Amino acid sequence: MFNPYDPAFHSDPYISYAALRDGPSIYRTNLNGWNMVLLTRHADITAALRSPRLGRSQTMSSPEAMPSPYRAIMVLLSNWMLLKNPPDHTRLRSLVNRAFTPRVVEQLEPRIALIAAELLADARERGTLELISDFAFPLPVIVIAELLGVPAEDRALFRRWSEVLVANIDLFQDDTTWRAGSQVAGEISNYLRDLIVQRRAAPRDDLLSALVAAEDGGDRLSEDELIANCSLLLAAGHETTVNLIGNGTLALLRNPNQLTMLRQEPALIDNAVEELLRYESPVQMTSRDVLADFELPGGTLSAGEECAAGDRAGNRDPEVFADPDRLDIQRSNAVKHLAFAAGIHFVCRGSARRAEGRAAFQALLTLGELRLRDPEPPLRPTIALRGRSRIALAVE
Repeated sequence: MFNPYDPAFHSDPYISYAALRDGPSIYRTNLNGWNMVLLTRHADITAALRSPRLGRSQTMSSPEAMPSPYRAIMVLLSNWMLLKNPPDHTRLRSLVNRAFTPRVVEQLEPRIALIAAELLADARERGTLELISDFAFPLPVIVIAELLGVPAEDRALFRRWSEVLVANIDLFQDDTTWRAGSQVAGEISNYLRDLIVQRRAAPRDDLLSALVAAEDGGDRLSEDELIANCSLLLAAGHETTVNLIGNGTLALLRNPNQLTMLRQEPALIDNAVEELLRYESPVQMTSRDVLADFELPGGTLSAGEECAAGDRAGNRDPEVFADPDRLDIQRSNAVKHLAFAAGIHFVCRGSARRAEGRAAFQALLTLGELRLRDPEPPLRPTIALRGRSRIALAVE
């Protein structure tokens, strides 16, 4: 019933999720030797992600135990706050939040809008737009690169690094994935280490300088923690924005009544972004380790199990969202979506992703009529994150 390798599931997972919700609340499976518990109901997913009994195993905090070809990527990932348990997670998040504040995002919004407009400047004249490579991919790369103070000529590096890092946090990896990840981990670590030295010597008005200076009770981020969490902002933040723009645009084009409504009532943009995050979430599932037995509304999780919270499944749960398979940009409770997870690992860059998504859709609406040149744009091969690799549009 649940097999993310199955082309049918990859094409349309919602059929499987609906069938799973009609069965046992907690679905246990073994895929290629990987024992996993899959949660598909909103109540179970929310309770699990908010519980301190679910977190990260100690394997991630012991990169020295990994084979040497994989060690560099494991050292990097082991310092991501996303993959930490309290109290380490609490400490890292507190320090990052002191630099990456809502005020930073608010001040950035006019620049995001300008970047989006610049990327689309000649699309109408050309009459075509490859949405992913020409717009959805470069927009968040430019934003995070500018935030960190990365020179414009180095943005292409960030784009390549992001693609490789994301493959290393997907649900399934192999030898090739880990080796490529270690290569990139070394490259990005060396690059950011040099940039950190520059910011310590001569601080600027950018996020990296703020992270270097961030202090909480005399505590600061170490160099390894700075490098790791800058790479986290790049990889996790970038990829979800790409998928939000791609998935959201495709959903609007396939639901022209909603696209027309948004054109006629631009004040709906904030709620529209929330509904697009719910309807076609950039994240399909979030993995956690069960650290201690835990009772959910639908059953018991046992210590030692690995749990996959089906964020997309929860976002289509009819117990929470009426008529969940319908796109409704006026939906009153769209903000209850699980696109940014929940609990202590709730995505810290969510406000920036909303700002990027808002600017992207507003810019696209200025182009005039958009039409899909390929009715079935190809999906990317990732499982945990879900989006399209190409979306060819005609601009009329």
